[in-house]
Amino acid sequence: MAPIREITVETGRTQMIDITSQVRRIIEESGIREGICVVFSKHTTAGITINENADPDVKTDMLAGLDRAFPERDD
Repeated sequence: MAPIREITVETGRTQMIDITSQVRRIIEESGIREGICVVFSKHTTAGITINENADPDVKTDMLAGLDRAFPERDD
């Protein structure tokens, strides 16, 4: 079994951070040629999405939708 590896990402309130290159590097360094890579977040208010990054509007639209659904409030 391959060892668990960790990526640390610093974020603000509502951001989408592309971690593809970090995940790819970890997979390549592992030497594993076939299998499953599990990516998860230990933080309760973080999420992981899959996006092909072909259209930059997807990221903008997703962030706008999250802001409409969960607006920032003082309370």
